Amino acid sequence: MLKKERHEFIMRQINLHNRVLTSDLVQLLTVSEDTIRRDLQELVDEGLLFKVHGGALSKSYHSSFDDSTVYARDSKIVIAKKATNLVKDGMVVLTGGGTTILEFVKQLPQSIQATFFTISPLVAVELAKYNGAEVILIGGLFSKNSQITYGGHVITQLSEIKADLCLMGTSAIHSEEGLTDTDWEINQLKKAMLACSKKSAVLCISEKLDITLRLKVCSIESITYLVTELDQQHESLARYRKKDLSIL
Repeated sequence: MLKKERHEFIMRQINLHNRVLTSDLVQLLTVSEDTIRRDLQELVDEGLLFKVHGGALSKSYHSSFDDSTVYARDSKIVIAKKATNLVKDGMVVLTGGGTTILEFVKQLPQSIQATFFTISPLVAVELAKYNGAEVILIGGLFSKNSQITYGGHVITQLSEIKADLCLMGTSAIHSEEGLTDTDWEINQLKKAMLACSKKSAVLCISEKLDITLRLKVCSIESITYLVTELDQQHESLARYRKKDLSIL
């Protein structure tokens, strides 16, 4: 594979999953670790991503104020508008982080009257713009990679919450394998979020459908709603329509 093709592949993985591991790219591209490190450094020099220990991060994952770097933003706006219909006044809502969740918050009606728990400082900042929203940021260790709080203290706090609805993004979803990710701490966090919520909604651009990563978060049956930018009857959702979940 030519260097240009490797760079395009790396950027697609970054855009889909917000982060990539050097070890995964070595296996996926069948090249040396030194080659991947050089590729990542060149992409950093071009201002396309952030390099971190063991891999790289999407630039759009680190700010709620610059929409120009958000991958597939138009699709995420469609998803966000659909997801806002799930939130009703008086609800207790728990959210994760990420660009799709941030877009969801920006699309909420100004008149919203609800309580929001979140593990994302960036999401909390956006929620604070709504006068009728009570915002509770769950504190703990802060992940520079994912821009969310995590760890045992966060999971303990989550166990004390009874949310009406949990909204989260995902790195990958599959009709048979369910939700998967590559980060152990994030997996444990998402499991705790689902456990303390009556209903759950996964907000996901269609490019993440039918992908499986290394670590399982939950089965597809554990999700109440799947929200994508596609029409409910789109052929890409055929296998998901056979499952016990609602598709928006």
